[in-house]
Amino acid sequence: MRKTALVLCAALALAACGNRAERPDLGETGAMSLLNRTLGREAAAPEGGGLCGDPMLVGEVAGPVDGRGACGIDSAVRLRAVGDVQLSQAALIDCTTAKALKTWLDTGAKPAIGTRGGGISRLRVAAHYACRTRNHQKGAKLSEHGRGRAIDISLIRLVDGTSISVLEGWNTKRDGPALRKMHAAACGPFGTVLGPESDRFHKDHFHFDTARHRGGSYCR
Repeated sequence: MRKTALVLCAALALAACGNRAERPDLGETGAMSLLNRTLGREAAAPEGGGLCGDPMLVGEVAGPVDGRGACGIDSAVRLRAVGDVQLSQAALIDCTTAKALKTWLDTGAKPAIGTRGGGISRLRVAAHYACRTRNHQKGAKLSEHGRGRAIDISLIRLVDGTSISVLEGWNTKRDGPALRKMHAAACGPFGTVLGPESDRFHKDHFHFDTARHRGGSYCR
């Protein structure tokens, strides 16, 4: 309660900076939302728990997502950041996929980059939830994107502003080794990992999804 009161007071103080005539009666929920927006983040879960119960996952709860046929997500979130690593767009996914992304960042992507360029600051999300078939091919099976279990990453931006592109860097001496380490490290946290050498549809991004296969993770 003490923490909530302090957050509320801070938010109300921020709201008081505008013209009195323009200030609505926020209430505690609105005031906390205002504070979160002012700090550049969205609080999305019970106090102290973080999104999906992890304080490093930043975003908001989206709830059930209905879709055509087998598409949809029972309990979706909009993930905006993982710790200090921002996403280029909010990813509509389930908690299992959000947690797998965090594991990959912590155990794969960040170690692959090390201190280069000051570390990772942003991931470019090429795709998240979409009710579609695999690779948009007519007659193909439903993509894991249609179940909120997949996220595609096409570029890694570093703190110093430089970027590592999957398309442009995969076969280079400068970026290739790091990208290949990232790809390999995703195999485990994710059930399916596809990259530039898997097929023509993944030349420019990593596809990660949390589908599980009988023989273990499928990585190409």
